[in-house]
Amino acid sequence: MIKPQLKPTADQTFVIVADEKDRDWNFADIIAYSRRQEQEGDIEGACNTRFHAFQRLEELIPDNGETILEWNDQNSQAALVLIHCSAIDHFLIGDWEMCAAMLEMLLELDPEDHLEATIRLAYSYLAMEEYDSFDDIANDISDKFADKEILTLWSAFRRTGQLPVGEVHGFCKRFRPYYNEFTADEHPVDDDYIRDVDSENPRPETLARELWLQTEHLWSIFPGFIEALKAAPVA
Repeated sequence: MIKPQLKPTADQTFVIVADEKDRDWNFADIIAYSRRQEQEGDIEGACNTRFHAFQRLEELIPDNGETILEWNDQNSQAALVLIHCSAIDHFLIGDWEMCAAMLEMLLELDPEDHLEATIRLAYSYLAMEEYDSFDDIANDISDKFADKEILTLWSAFRRTGQLPVGEVHGFCKRFRPYYNEFTADEHPVDDDYIRDVDSENPRPETLARELWLQTEHLWSIFPGFIEALKAAPVA
């Protein structure tokens, strides 16, 4: 049996090589298995499956030197996706420190940030009040994402307890469906939402609700931000 190892490529990246029969290193299959666990209602088991696979991968990555995994290699890409999934698991239970550590590792392995891990990392930094770390990566988030506006607003609120009026107006103007969703009293996960979010081209309103649902636990823990957003005057 081939021992799991990192094999260098001509592009100065690495691919994960392991025996085909060793299921512990087939990351696509591990992700698929964890999804089946979720569908069967075993959420804790799914999270543990992903985290244990992450721990094995972490042991394989050397502490010193630069290690970039090859995105175009199927198993190496699946390994990156698995790290991201496990980081989200920790994000959703409010373990910001572990989530941030995993996403920092992910960005070292994938500097091009194919999975847009910087966005979730920014939320985690603000939750931990790691403002210098947030400032270091904030400009790496594209202005095309509503997350950028939300993070800018939440950053100001976390630091000062106030929302900058101009930024609130900008959020409302540029990302109206998101503003409407984040200031709504209800966020139903109904049949229309489920059908649209799984479609090829979800409506902006559906994407806004998806982002709310992805971050809802944040606003439960830090409710002042949403309360202030609802109370802020907009033109």
